[in-house]
This record gives sequence, C-alpha cells and structure tokens, in this order.
Amino acid sequence: MKVLDFPLVKITISFIIGILASYYWRPAIIMSLIMFCCFFILFGALYFLTNSKNKLNLFFGISTSFLSFFAGVIILFLHTESNQNTNYSHLKTGQPLLINFTLREKLKSNDYNDRYIGIINNIENKNYSGKIIVNVRKDSTVNSLILGSVIRAKTILQYSKPIKNPNQFDYGRYLADKQIYAQVYLQKSEIQINKTLEKDIWYYCGRLHASIVKNLEKAHFHKEEMNVALALILGQQQEISPDIIQDYQFSGATHVLSVSGLHVGFIMLFINFILRPIPNTRKGSALKLACVLFSLASFAVISGLSPSVLRSVVMFSFVAIGSYLRRGGNIYHTLLVSILLILLFEPYFLFDVGFQLSYLALFFIVWLQPLLKKIWSPKNKLILYIWDTLTVSFAAQIGTLPLCLYYFHQFPGLFFVTNIIILPVLSFIMIAGIIVMIIAIFTSPPLFLVEIFEKSIFILNKMTHVVASFESFVIRDISFNTYYLFSFYFFIIAVVLWLKTPKYNKLVFVLGSLILIQLSAIYTKKEIAGQQELIIYNTKQQSLISERKGNTIRLFASDTLFAKNKQNQVLTSYLTGNFAIIKKTDKLKNTIFFNGQKILIIDSTAIFETKIQPDIILLIQSPKINLDRILTEIHPKTIVADASNSYAVQKCWKKSCFKKNIPFHSISEKGYFKIN
Repeated sequence: MKVLDFPLVKITISFIIGILASYYWRPAIIMSLIMFCCFFILFGALYFLTNSKNKLNLFFGISTSFLSFFAGVIILFLHTESNQNTNYSHLKTGQPLLINFTLREKLKSNDYNDRYIGIINNIENKNYSGKIIVNVRKDSTVNSLILGSVIRAKTILQYSKPIKNPNQFDYGRYLADKQIYAQVYLQKSEIQINKTLEKDIWYYCGRLHASIVKNLEKAHFHKEEMNVALALILGQQQEISPDIIQDYQFSGATHVLSVSGLHVGFIMLFINFILRPIPNTRKGSALKLACVLFSLASFAVISGLSPSVLRSVVMFSFVAIGSYLRRGGNIYHTLLVSILLILLFEPYFLFDVGFQLSYLALFFIVWLQPLLKKIWSPKNKLILYIWDTLTVSFAAQIGTLPLCLYYFHQFPGLFFVTNIIILPVLSFIMIAGIIVMIIAIFTSPPLFLVEIFEKSIFILNKMTHVVASFESFVIRDISFNTYYLFSFYFFIIAVVLWLKTPKYNKLVFVLGSLILIQLSAIYTKKEIAGQQELIIYNTKQQSLISERKGNTIRLFASDTLFAKNKQNQVLTSYLTGNFAIIKKTDKLKNTIFFNGQKILIIDSTAIFETKIQPDIILLIQSPKINLDRILTEIHPKTIVADASNSYAVQKCWKKSCFKKNIPFHSISEKGYFKIN
C-alpha cells in the first residue's frame, strides 16, 4: 500500500488545512457548523451506499475530506480560549483588579522576576478563566511559591502588545498561540497565598521534580551540570545559563537540550533492552508494550508534562503500539495517527516550532536515512556506528534545514562534527541520567553515580563549547522567506523521490523544482524592488530612522556609531527580513522628505524652522516645547514621539494632541512608526 493511498493521509491533511484556514481566515463558526453537519449527513449516507455502488467511492472520499476540513475549523475555534465569554481577554480595563489564580507551571526566570504560568479562578469575585504570565519581583526574601499555590492579588492585567520593531519575534502572537493574552507583575508583599493548595496532576509533577532537585543537591551535584542534566533528562531548561545555551546553538546541538523524539527514543530503546529477556510470545509482547507505555507515561509526569515531552511520548507510544501490532512497515501511518490525535486535543501545537521540527526530523530520518545509509557499508563496527550517526544526523538536518532558516536565519556549519562527538557521550548520559533520576525520586543518589553523571555532562559541555568556539562556521542573518521555504522543500522531496527510483518523470520534477527556486528568487527580488518605506524605530538610547528603497537602506541616526554596530539586533532583524543592505549612514537632520511627505524633527535643542508646513512632526530626546502653540501654528497631520522621550512628557503631548484631534503615535507604547 502506498502512503498516499492510506485514507488517514487525506483525513489528516484535510484536518490540518481546516486548522490553518480557521487560524488565518477566521471563518464564521455558525456557517462552519452548518457545513460540518451537512457533510456529516452526506458522509453517513455515502458510507452505506458505497458498499453496493463503487461509483460513489469518489464522492465518499470528497465528503470525508470536507468533513475533516470543517472538523479542523471547529476544533481550533473551540480551543481558542478568547472565544469563550468567560475568558479574561474580554476585560478591557487599565485599572487594578482583584485576581485569584493558581500557579500551574514554572518558567525561566530573568534577572528581575521569577516567572510562572497562572490559571485564573476569578476576577473581582466574578467567574473568569484563562492563562496568564505571572512575574514575581525578586528580592532578598526566600521565594515560598510552589506549583499549586492559590494566590490572590490586586494588580493590572497587562495585555500583550504588538512588536516594537519590524521583523522581530512576535512574542504576543507566540503567547496567544498558547492561549495567554496578558501578564501581571507582582511584589511579594502584594501576594496573599491561600493555605489550601490546588493538588492536581501539575502539583504532584512539581513536587516530584522538586524532590529530584533536592536529592541531587544533597548529593552535591554541581549546579551548572545539574541544570544541564535536568534539561537533558527532564526537559527543564529554566535554570541553564545563557552562555551554555549559546554554545549548544552555535554547535548545532540545541535539540539535545530540548527533550524531544531523540530523548524519548533513547528511553524507549533502553526499556526495550531491559525487557529483552521476556519472550516474544503474545502475552510477553503485550507485557512489553504495557511496560513501555507505562514507562513513557511516567517519564512525561516526571518531566512536568511539558508540551514537547507530551508530543514525543504520544508519538513513540504509537510507534510502540504499531510495533506490537506488527505494523512496523507503516511507520508513516503511525506518525499520522499521532499527529491527528495530538492536534485533536491541542490544535495550536501545529503552530509550535518544536512540533514542526520534531515531526519533520523523524519523517526524514525514516524516509531519507536508509537511502543515505546505502551509499557506504563499512565492515568495521566503530566506523559503521559513526556512519549511521552521520546519516541520521544528515537526514534530520536536511529535513529541518529550510524550516530552521525560515525561523532562525542561521546555520551551524559544524553540526555533523557535533553529532559525531556528542551522540556517543549522550547515549551514556541518557542511560546514567535515567538511573540517577529514578533514584533521586526516592533518596539521594550514591556519590559514585553522581560523580560519573556529573563528569560526563561536564565533558559534553566542554566538547560543545570547543565546537561552538569556531564562530566563523556559524552562518548568521540568512534572508529566507515563505517562497524559499516551500520551493526548497519541493526541491528536497523531488531529489529524494528521484534518488529512490530514478525515472525520467521524477527527473523532470527535480528540474521543475529547481526552476521554482529560481522563480522564488526572481519574484522576491522584484517584490522588494518595488517597495519603499520609512521606519522610525523603537530604540530608547538613540533615535534611529531608516529609509528603504528596494533592497538599499539609508540610515539617519542621532549616533552613527550606534547605527553601524553589528550587534544592533533592531537593524539586523530588519535587514535580514527584507533582504536589504545599508548603503549610507547619515547624522539625523531636522527635516526629512519621503514620498512627498515632510517630516520635521524636533530634538532636545528645540530649534526648528517654523515656516515649514510638515505632514509629520517627530519629537525626540524630550525637547522643552509648547506643543499646543506648535500645533496651532504649524498644523501637522500626525505627531510621533520616539522612545528617547520621557514618559511624563509624552503623557502631556498626548493630551495636547487629543484636544486638537491630531493623531499621536507613541513609539514606546505602540511600537515602530512606518510610512509607505
């Protein structure tokens, strides 16, 4: 049976398209429900008729696809919490509110706050629900908050704001995809903690994790290595230092720190190895399956039920079930079942980068690695192991490369070296780590085990650091858009299909995909060439403006050294996202003309030409001016204040503009200002 002939493929693809349609186009839910009911009735009628009339098979398939499509639309709508009337996102107020919430998950802390995900119980004693980010200010006192704590505090719900600068990571959208729409900031003195804890599964997961950490600390596990160990085994990255994370990123080993299919696969192999003495009889295989499923579920609980772990556990649970049912040859179908099941319960996982990378990597390992492995068959076992490691790494890297370039715009050139070096060590670390963590659940692990585990992680960190130190091999700031993403995937798929069974029609497909890549490049170049825009950036220390015509940029800055700094992430993101280069950098002037519009810039000197009739006035560096008089004399269409101005001054300017009914754009509040 070909993969595409399997009915589940069409059902899953239609379901995913339905989720995408619901996410991007937001169709009316009433109409979607009506269409779902119509196709459900048609599906039911055709189901009974197709047995006797094969001519209806085509219509049955079409009705099934449409039914799956509208199911995807409805499922995403139902899982979007902002669509619920009781969700707090419907509260549009800037006033302090009395909020009662429960701590659900510990997040990575920053320099100023301990951070959690909280579940709202009520607001002002009224029934409201939803998830929020809870920021608790750090101070000299001990943090007594634990998962399951029920907290009462009066604070302001700070809703997610739009991105501050163009082409930056949209943190608000990222949180919204996790059904989080606001944050609260609290001092410990403002918090009232209920004596009664909410003891759900997340509470017990948190207690179990805390017990493991406590017992590891009793065994004098070095802090830096312990944080990496918790990430490797349990997926807890909250306490890893930024330097170590950067080393793993530059060496191409970030996947090692994120518990994914690699880690769960190791655990599954280890469990199967332990269970080898059990005979492969019917009862023996059922017992093995039960042990594997129980072990994977236990691992998910110990790791805190994080989404990445849950995805991998569900995926490998289906792999284990498929193996038990002797369906190992249809691994693609097993993957499809796990994707469909996960998206039925968590459709927003489809927009999670980790979800996309996990399944792409596993698919290409299953699909492409056997082909790469056939290139060479060394007889030496050590060389064979290295070759297998390389082919697995290459297959996963090839499959995820376009998506990584699209999201992260960088490529670690030494990824294959990293994988050859670290995978043998990682295999040992995973086995040793599982044993140490299981012991740490109950008591402090033996000193000799802790030392072995700690030293192996120390070696892993050092090896990763050495590879990462060759920064010249890390290719950064690669411009890569949606056109390139799809055209490169067409090319990769076409090449693999042709290599598997070289035929003329498949070679035509390969050449066609190459033409598609060229067309993507030509269209991108043409699209960018026709674009013109002026951006006033959100930068607090300095004022920065860019004028882009096509792919060339002219910068205006109050400090030209600041603008030329290669570490300036504001400019780097914009240049990468628009395939652009900086042609010229000038000192900021009092007047800028762009596309027939005059922009008057008033800085701290408050010196400007009153005869100019500007369309836009840009206020920078908190100038001491009488804005009411300026608005009366000059009559601008818009007032823009960049982030270099103080908050108090902007507040006064906003009132002046409101009285004159002139739009006021505060960049520190609303983000960058763009003129097309």
